[in-house]
Amino acid sequence: MQKNDVKYQEYLKILKKELIAAFGCTEPIALAYCAAKARETLGNMPEKVELKVCGNIIKNAKSVVVPNTGGLKGIEASVAAGLIAGKSSDNLEVLAHINEEEKANIRKYIELNNINVSCSCSEKQLFIDMTAFYKNDYAHIIIADAHTNIILVEKNSDTIFKLDQQKQRENYEQAYGLLTIADIVDFANSIDIEDVRECIERQIEYNTAIAKEGLKKEYGANIGKVLLNSCTDSIMTKAIAAAAAGSDARMSGCELPVVIVSGSGNQGMTASLPVIEYANDKKVDKGKLIRAIIVSNLITIHQKTGIGKLSAYCGAISAAVGAAAGVAYLDGADTVAIANTVVNGMAISSGIVCDGAKPSCAGKIATALYSALLGYNMCKNGQHFCSGDGIVACDVEKCIKNVGRLAKEGMRETDEEIIKIMTEK
Repeated sequence: MQKNDVKYQEYLKILKKELIAAFGCTEPIALAYCAAKARETLGNMPEKVELKVCGNIIKNAKSVVVPNTGGLKGIEASVAAGLIAGKSSDNLEVLAHINEEEKANIRKYIELNNINVSCSCSEKQLFIDMTAFYKNDYAHIIIADAHTNIILVEKNSDTIFKLDQQKQRENYEQAYGLLTIADIVDFANSIDIEDVRECIERQIEYNTAIAKEGLKKEYGANIGKVLLNSCTDSIMTKAIAAAAAGSDARMSGCELPVVIVSGSGNQGMTASLPVIEYANDKKVDKGKLIRAIIVSNLITIHQKTGIGKLSAYCGAISAAVGAAAGVAYLDGADTVAIANTVVNGMAISSGIVCDGAKPSCAGKIATALYSALLGYNMCKNGQHFCSGDGIVACDVEKCIKNVGRLAKEGMRETDEEIIKIMTEK
């Protein structure tokens, strides 16, 4: 693939768009971002907030600690933190800079019970509709489809900004529709490392740091530590434990940023940390590692394109399959072997449900990575699943489409039932 090729440039744009830093679980942070934007638009601290959100926001903001709030959890905490201390210009790092006085004020604002939350009627997988009031003024902000994708800004009767959603969707489908396994491998082989060095090295730095933090301290159920203490001292165990430990820390309020993939920090860590661990074990050079992480990131994104940012399908599966493909790339596997790794990984663990962001995500990451790496080990031993084995199709691209259909359409009612269970009193 040549540098001036359309695909080369689009793949590069996708990586730079997707690999961004986030401080905290992205659904609570999206709420904080929206709240900060509402306050800034209003020009005053809101006296009342009316909030309508989709079920996926509810389930993913319900049980994780909002960073820099002194251990607070939930939607109200996320909104209050954004109102009191957020800066929308910081995007998904909107809560990175909060002082002790602001933490106290966040708690006081929550106690006023001025944040009214309800479930929206929107069919979008990611949807936030917030109206903030101060005296006779109001600010209205809507976010849809992606965590910082503002589609509407209004103040009183004036429309300040309105996004052309149809055009955005067409651009998205055109760019992301170019992704294929064969072209991803070709892109990784031919890319000028300097084009991606900054964003990939930031992913390595940030995600490695939070994984080490997760192994050093007590977070969540300490899945990373459990793996290292109870399983064999193999590179596979170390690779899985690193990703699980990063999730342990992040889901429990660790105040370190991560670099996300497909809108998710857990996916960003799952796609990168195992590849980093294998690269360290094999002592490969930095350039090879960067290329392998590109493979992992783009294959993760490729799978998630048909699924969407949020669904009942656990995104860790997609990221784990991406990571296994990255490990295969490190070993010098060709495109056919990488494709077979992807198919095997999807075939083994295509049924883990997403029941929100919380400490057990680390366990799901561990399970997904074990299955995906098993898929690669099958390839190394000349084994692979065949077309007609369940949802496995005749080629990898059709298989990816099948999983996307299963996750987005087939699991729609599953998602609704999960949300009902999680919100029952």
